[in-house]
Amino acid sequence: MLEFRTAGFNPYSTKYSPFHDSRLAVSAGANFGLVGNGRLYILNLTPNGIACEKYFETQDCLFDTAWSEQHENQLLTAGGDGSLKLFDLGVAGAFPVAGWQEHGREVFSVHWGLVEKGQFLSSSWDGTVKIWTPERKESLVTLPVHSCVYSAQFSPHHPAIVTCVSRDSHLRVYDLRTKASAQNHLTLAVPIHAPPKLPVPGYGQGSVGPSECLTHDWNKYRDSVLATAGVDGVIRTFDLRNPSGPVNLLPGHEYAVRKISWSPHLSDVLLSASYDMTCRVWTDGSNVEKGGNGAGFGRELGRMDAHTEFAMGVDWCLFGAEGWCATCAWDERVLVWDVREYMRPA
Repeated sequence: MLEFRTAGFNPYSTKYSPFHDSRLAVSAGANFGLVGNGRLYILNLTPNGIACEKYFETQDCLFDTAWSEQHENQLLTAGGDGSLKLFDLGVAGAFPVAGWQEHGREVFSVHWGLVEKGQFLSSSWDGTVKIWTPERKESLVTLPVHSCVYSAQFSPHHPAIVTCVSRDSHLRVYDLRTKASAQNHLTLAVPIHAPPKLPVPGYGQGSVGPSECLTHDWNKYRDSVLATAGVDGVIRTFDLRNPSGPVNLLPGHEYAVRKISWSPHLSDVLLSASYDMTCRVWTDGSNVEKGGNGAGFGRELGRMDAHTEFAMGVDWCLFGAEGWCATCAWDERVLVWDVREYMRPA
């Protein structure tokens, strides 16, 4: 396990570069993001540990970051002052090369399109999701959600599909190919708190009350499958072909789940970070090659509990062996570790 200390700043998010297996970005804020500056760290994994290649300071906390899919040296940040900023590692100086300011409140997530790589999106506490291009100062599309949006993403399978999760416990799916009309491209609004399709051992049946959903992620191999997680500490998987309720529930975390990420290498594995200070690896039970039937019962495969404060961010390395990941927490630490070392036998 490798460690880097973000002294004086509490990390909110960490992302591996899609171009370099040894480069990481970490967005952070002073005083747990309540007041003070933000900082964007660019870290390099070296034979002697993790080294800080560069950092950028901002006037407000940085809640999220996303690497450009077009340019290996550019990355985007989500600011507590409602701004988006684009930084370029190849440009001298400490200032962004571009910035956007349309959101009325904190921007909590940013995501770069994986198919249409000339677009990115942002979601905000002001109840909107906005789609942008680096070349324009104004947003291309604004999707009203009417509830605080904690996480939004482009589908990794289709450039016109956008999803988001919000305070009102719904997973929304937008199709930008549809007419805006009265629905503003909304095609699905799935109640996250609906009862699961199959009984889950050890978990009470029936509908639970709605709770804030803080994070979601698309499966990288199954183009209709997503996972969500939030305040109730339960990870849920959904299949948009049958969106009436979750396919699977993965209970186990003792407090809210702050971030989840599906593996880029294995179709059934995902990683989570929680306020219970653990990062856990799960299977949703769908891997047919391992005895699953496509919709089996999920379970926890292992956990890493080296963090000593709220775990806030997780991300998988796209390159090399299939288990390397990075996590960050409010203990002012970024950890790079191999998931396989923490997995328990079935």
